[in-house]
Amino acid sequence: MHGPGWPVARSGEVIGLLGGSFDPAHAGHAHVTREALRLFGLDRVWWLVSPGNPLKKQGPAPLDRRLARAREVMDHPRAEVTALETALGTRYTADTIRALQRRYPGVRFVWLMGADNLASLHLWDDWQEIVNRVPVGVLARPGQRISARMSPAARLFARARLRGGAVRGLGRMPPPAWAFVNIPMRADNSSALRAAGEWTVSVPA
Repeated sequence: MHGPGWPVARSGEVIGLLGGSFDPAHAGHAHVTREALRLFGLDRVWWLVSPGNPLKKQGPAPLDRRLARAREVMDHPRAEVTALETALGTRYTADTIRALQRRYPGVRFVWLMGADNLASLHLWDDWQEIVNRVPVGVLARPGQRISARMSPAARLFARARLRGGAVRGLGRMPPPAWAFVNIPMRADNSSALRAAGEWTVSVPA
């Protein structure tokens, strides 16, 4: 029983999880989502719009405002914008994954991230548990390919990396399993949008 407002997923489905503050969401996030659906063989992607990033000192814009913007940006039949971390009462990725696996038994989750996040994954709370709990799909972003591939996480889990055609079956591989893919990237950047004063949404904040 998931209740009103909880996304529906059936046992055996492969769901990609894209977490972040989305402050603000932009076309680059939507582009990464579409590429993840295509490259990793996912059934759907859920955006996890976080209440706040524990690694950032300054808090993001109000959650309702970020959710509204994200739903404007991400218009795809197999993608859903959620505030699941707020509903679950979790702030750290490892806690969120544990909670989702309890609530959705039989669903296969894949954690999605940009290459910049792989480069700093070793700073995350319980980061090794994340990789040991769910497959991880890494999508390259400009300027981060080398640092990501040489990161502590990439080195420690080097033998778990999938290559070539195996990447398509990432979500059905037992963890630890991860894949690094290069995709045509957009230059959209949340920090730049905030600095330029382009943080807008068509509903009242």
